[in-house]
Amino acid sequence: MTEKTSRSVQVGSLEVAQGRPFTLIAGPCAIESRQHALEMARAVQAIAGELSIPFIFKSSFDKANRTSASSARGVGLAEGLAILAEIRETLGCPVLTDVHDAAQCAPAAEAVDVLQIPAFLCRQSDLLHAAAATGCAVNVKKGQFLAPWDMAQVTGKLEAFGCEKVLVTDRGTSFGYNTLVTDLRGLRYLEDTGWPVVFDATHSVQQPGGQGGTSGGQREFVPVLARAAVSLGVAAVFMETHEAPERALSDGPNMVPLARLREVLADLKAFDELAKARPLPRL
Repeated sequence: MTEKTSRSVQVGSLEVAQGRPFTLIAGPCAIESRQHALEMARAVQAIAGELSIPFIFKSSFDKANRTSASSARGVGLAEGLAILAEIRETLGCPVLTDVHDAAQCAPAAEAVDVLQIPAFLCRQSDLLHAAAATGCAVNVKKGQFLAPWDMAQVTGKLEAFGCEKVLVTDRGTSFGYNTLVTDLRGLRYLEDTGWPVVFDATHSVQQPGGQGGTSGGQREFVPVLARAAVSLGVAAVFMETHEAPERALSDGPNMVPLARLREVLADLKAFDELAKARPLPRL
C-alpha cells in the first residue's frame, strides 16, 4: 500500500493526529441513565484533565448488536441524544456515539461531535454515506472480519461521500470461536489510509458471545495492549470505563474500573510522550 500523508482531524477544540499527544475517547459502553452518564463524564473528564490528556466522552444510546434478544439495549435515540447533548453543553467536551442505521445519522449529528460506525457495519455504504453527509467527524471501526489493509476501501468510501474528518479504529480481529486477537502490524496499515488511527483497548479484549447469552472479556489485558498501541504512536485510545463493571448493562467484563483508570492513563501518557518524541521509522 502507498503511504498517504497523515492528516489531522478537528473534533470540537481538539486536534486528533498521529503526531499529537494521544486523545482519550472514554466513557461507559451504554447510557444507563442521565445521572449515571453525567457522573461518568465528569469523573473521566476530571482524570483526563489532571493528566492533561485531551478527552472525548463516549457512550451509546442503543446497543443494536447485543448477543441475546434479552440483553439491555440502552435508553433509545431521543432520550440518549438529549443526554449526550447536555453533556457536551454542560461539560464543554466533545462527544461521540454509535449510529446503526442511516436514519440515525442526522439527528445524532445535532447532539454529538463524532459519529461512530460499529465494526460489524463498517462496509454498509448507505450508513457511511449518511454519516458523511452530516459533516460530523466519523470514527469507523475495522470489522473483526476484515484484514487491516481492507480498511483503505472503507475510508475511501467515506472520502468519496465527501467526509473530510475520518478516524479509523482497530478493535481486534476474529481468531477462532469467541476470541479476538490484536495484530499490531494492523495499526501501521490503518495509518497508511492517511487518517488518524485509534486503538480500541477494551473491545480488543472482548470475548464475543463468550458467556453464552452475553459477551465475556479479559480486562486484565487492556493495559497490555493499550501500552503496545500507544508505543507505536496512535492518535487516540478508545477505552470504556465504569465505576462498577460487574453491574454494567453492557460489556462489563472488558471495561476498565473507574478507580483504576488514572493509573492506566498515567502509564499510557508516559509511553505516548516517548513514542511521539521518537517516531518509529519506516524501513
